Amino acid sequence: MDYSKLPKTEAVPEASSMIETFRAIGYNLETAVADIVDNSISAGAKNVYIDRIWEGGNTIITIKDDGCGMSSDEIVEAMRPGSHNPLETRAANDLGRFGLGMKTASFSQCRKLTVISKKAGYHSAYWTWDLDYVALTHKWELIRWTPDEYADAIDNQKSGTMIIWTDLDRVIPPSTSVSDIAAKQKFSDAWARVKSHIAMTFHRFIESNVISIYWGENIIDAWNPFCLSEKKTQIFPSESLYFGSQKAEVKGYVLPHKNNFSSEENYRKAEGMYGYPAAQGFYIYRGKRLLLAGSWLNLFRKEDHYKLVRISIDLPNTLDSEWQIDIKKSTATPPISCREQLRSYALDVRNKGMEVYRHRGKILKKKAGANFQPLWLEKKKGNKWSFVVNRENQLIKNLQEEAKTNPVPAINKLLRIIEESIPTPTIFIKQSSEENLQKEPFSDMDISLIKEMLCRMYDNLIASGQVSEQAKAVLKTIEPFNNYEDLIEEL
Repeated sequence: MDYSKLPKTEAVPEASSMIETFRAIGYNLETAVADIVDNSISAGAKNVYIDRIWEGGNTIITIKDDGCGMSSDEIVEAMRPGSHNPLETRAANDLGRFGLGMKTASFSQCRKLTVISKKAGYHSAYWTWDLDYVALTHKWELIRWTPDEYADAIDNQKSGTMIIWTDLDRVIPPSTSVSDIAAKQKFSDAWARVKSHIAMTFHRFIESNVISIYWGENIIDAWNPFCLSEKKTQIFPSESLYFGSQKAEVKGYVLPHKNNFSSEENYRKAEGMYGYPAAQGFYIYRGKRLLLAGSWLNLFRKEDHYKLVRISIDLPNTLDSEWQIDIKKSTATPPISCREQLRSYALDVRNKGMEVYRHRGKILKKKAGANFQPLWLEKKKGNKWSFVVNRENQLIKNLQEEAKTNPVPAINKLLRIIEESIPTPTIFIKQSSEENLQKEPFSDMDISLIKEMLCRMYDNLIASGQVSEQAKAVLKTIEPFNNYEDLIEEL
């Protein structure tokens, strides 16, 4: 097409409307802060300092680093929306893509974004996006302003950058008083989630000593979802997913059962921000950066008996488009070409995870010349399943013998053993996967046995002085006889 011959006109986006659109992209506080830390890592920072000053509606959040820094002109370029083309080839350690992260992450939380930066050999410089000013002027203009207390915040550094968020209208209502205890607690809870998210998202950077991230004055410890320090974590061989000349790596992990964790504290720590059921699934990384945590990517449902299963997927940033990595770096969709391979690999890991959950971490091995005697057996009749006590178990046989001479203690022992050993995890798994095939209680029980027990209890009640109607009323309140009212009426 010969564009030179066609009429043209500008269609420049209206500044205030476009920025308000950026604000609606869908960050929360923790993903927004993580996006700023991405920039620090891309700038070669060795230390990042995340802080906040509670002042009610005037609360301030800052993220400072000691990276390479920027000159005044480079700050302006970095603050221009869409400063990078997502189709351009990027360095392997580049955590950005769209050139929107710092702006959209910041706008989603605050109305004033200030960037102070200093490049080695330069004086520090600063510029601010003020959304109120943009709304007033309808212009894409930065203002040279910074909160007074931060004007010289990085002057003593060789290089580095500080991001300052003020007017945090999406985090704290502007009218909030500094003495509002409830609002302060709500903000503190949200701020604590940021710390947990940072510990998880950048755990590989922290573990490999690429960077230290500080929470106020305290260093953030890495949270590794795969519990590699636990001796009984089961690690699966990795598998490659190929996309032309590019490839991704998949690796499965099954965490130990609670009974086999090194300590109760470590078991609780391993559950993460939202608990074990939520933490199961795939963990997608781009380089060392975690993008998506605990999702089965629509390949499976989250079910309690797979809660110990976690699978890493490592992607190069050259596969962003194929995996549909979004601006927030918090969602991903596997290409159709690899979904079946992913599903097949995950099935093996999930099956092992289910076994660990079912047997409470115990590994059952047959010894030479001996057969394992389970207390419960799974029974199949037609297509219906149920669980029954194993009458051939030697413990049950011993109690049967004891009952001949000492029935009450023997029965009490049997009841206690049944109470303590009901295979709840296995039953739960069967109910989840084959709910409609569970045998109804007493559905195949000999009706004459029910009648015999009813008659004996009825006679005992009559012998105790109750009249017939009273005895029948009592029997109707006793499980399982409450399901046999017609038989009771025949007594």
